[in-house]
Amino acid sequence: MGATGSGKTTVSRVGFPNRLISLTLVKFINKISGSDLLTSHGLASCTNEVTLSKDFTLARRTVILIDTPGFDDSTISDTDVLKMIGLYLSTTYEKGYKLAGIIYMHRITDPKVGGVSRKNFRMFRKLCGDDTLKNIVIVTNMWGQVDPERGAERELELQTDEDLFKPVLREGATMLRHYNTVASAEAILLQLVHNSPQALRIQQELVDERKDLADTGAGQEVARELMELKKKHRQEVAELTKEIEEAAKEKDVRAQKEISEERKLYEERIAKAQHDLDNMSKQNEEEKKKLEAKIESIKEERMC
Repeated sequence: MGATGSGKTTVSRVGFPNRLISLTLVKFINKISGSDLLTSHGLASCTNEVTLSKDFTLARRTVILIDTPGFDDSTISDTDVLKMIGLYLSTTYEKGYKLAGIIYMHRITDPKVGGVSRKNFRMFRKLCGDDTLKNIVIVTNMWGQVDPERGAERELELQTDEDLFKPVLREGATMLRHYNTVASAEAILLQLVHNSPQALRIQQELVDERKDLADTGAGQEVARELMELKKKHRQEVAELTKEIEEAAKEKDVRAQKEISEERKLYEERIAKAQHDLDNMSKQNEEEKKKLEAKIESIKEERMC
């Protein structure tokens, strides 16, 4: 998991009959597995669904890489991303597969941790919960694009930031570097493949506690952000309405038209935010059946 353009991709190991690891790694997914999954080379995401790679062996374990969309995706709403991730995690958990590790990707090239990165990490914490912190690895990447000394300074800042990584590191999470090599990618995987599998918080909420997605910690976080977005856009609509009234008094038809068009855009954003809120818990049964079939197919391949 991580911000769009951070070089993230999800990697999981299937060890039947009762283990499934889901973790997030970088673009080495194709290099290390021989797959041909699309990756994002900029800030536009190329992933709009959960995709499985070819399997490979590491430390006598069968590994399957799972590419997932990230939050702040350029083409999918956070609500839809959460629904995809929630469906995947809940369905695999229902089939008896527990997670043994999760990786959070962060670009060491970022001079500061902005609002988007902090939002992504908040979502990460909500998905994982506190009981799985020892199975979490925070991975910094893009070291080849930064001066080593400056990168080390940023790394220390990340490790000591009380509002970011310090609390999870204190509770047992690990921080590693990825140098865009197979060796460092394998080192990250080896940190996790022998962990005792644990259910993530969202899996417990959706399956064990039978909560709607909107009632989970992650769902409530997305809803909170959508409500704040609606509030912000309503304020903008109110201000633009005043400007339209002023333009009408001055009989400035052109200004009225331009401002009205801008107001319409904000009204559409408000409607979109409300639509995302209303549809958060609506499950696509067809997608669930497809995912279940995919899991059964992997099972059969492993047993052959």
